[in-house]
Amino acid sequence: MSDITAGPVPTPTASRRAPISTTGPWAWARANLFSGWASTAVTLLLAYFIITWALGFIDWAFVNAIWSVPNNQTQACRDLKGVGACWAVITEKHRFILFGTYPYEEQWRPLLVCLLFIGLYIVSAMRRFWRAELGLIWIVTLAVIGVLMWGGVLSMSFVPQERWGGLPITLILSTFGIAFAFPLSILVALGRRSKMPAIKMICIVYVELIRGVPLISLLFMASVMFPLFLPDGMNIDKLLRAQVAIILFAAAYLAEVVRAGLQALPKGQYEAADAMGLSYWQKTGLIVLPQALRTVIPPLVNTFIGFFKDTSLVLIIGIFDLLTAGKTAIVEPAWQGFGVEVYIFIALIYFCFCFAMSRYSQSLEATLNNRRR
Repeated sequence: MSDITAGPVPTPTASRRAPISTTGPWAWARANLFSGWASTAVTLLLAYFIITWALGFIDWAFVNAIWSVPNNQTQACRDLKGVGACWAVITEKHRFILFGTYPYEEQWRPLLVCLLFIGLYIVSAMRRFWRAELGLIWIVTLAVIGVLMWGGVLSMSFVPQERWGGLPITLILSTFGIAFAFPLSILVALGRRSKMPAIKMICIVYVELIRGVPLISLLFMASVMFPLFLPDGMNIDKLLRAQVAIILFAAAYLAEVVRAGLQALPKGQYEAADAMGLSYWQKTGLIVLPQALRTVIPPLVNTFIGFFKDTSLVLIIGIFDLLTAGKTAIVEPAWQGFGVEVYIFIALIYFCFCFAMSRYSQSLEATLNNRRR
């Protein structure tokens, strides 16, 4: 048996430090906030201002704030001289801000309407309810909302629309506005791409005319000029006229977003649908529109959010939406000077709805893109 010679013995190496992590929050901070002396200086300066502002806001909003006062005695709030917030204005005026001049003893009805709207949004956002029955749910829910707001049945007193206000008006205008404007925008976007010159020209004139004027001008026309063209003795409610103006205005903007999605779709999709022998509406409903709308989900939701906030412009024609009710709540001399607290409260309500729409659009886009991949 041959001798087996041992190989060279490896020499031990000196220990080395572990490599710096390239992932995680600390690595991100090093790469984006402290990558150099200039970046570090800017980060520390901004951090100082943010922390200083945050501490001051906490002192104003929570530490030195007054949450209630007896019998509208606001002298305690005025003695603060801006050092602390007077949230007592929200405690005393929250029902007027949320429900406007709706009869006080009947305000459980608009509260229930707001909850029904929120429940309707949640159900509509769940994909397992995306069936034909969802349309029936909308019809029934909206009918119940109308019964609750008007009353006059089931031992409920009748409340005219002039007494409606606050959050229910904002939800009614935005919900009906988006619900009717979206299908109209699809028809207008398809019409602008139509090969029939008359339809194409009508859609182009509609979009360019509506987008060329501000929403306030349309609301003024609906409120002031439109009744002049009605026959004697015929009158259409001001809320309905404002609703139609918002629908027409929103549809013009949404039509351009939908048209962008149609143009972004590859030509091969149209040719494949034609090769299958599908009719125009089959091709549009089964192949073209689903892909086009999926492409433009971010700008669509961005437009929805914008119009949800634009409903506050109806204050110009004297409709008591959420913002108008908030402004009216501090007209009383006892509460004048505490508008900041009211506007913060209203801003939080708008933020909750807009943030929910934004987060839902992100999750929906991610889900649809995962399926596509």
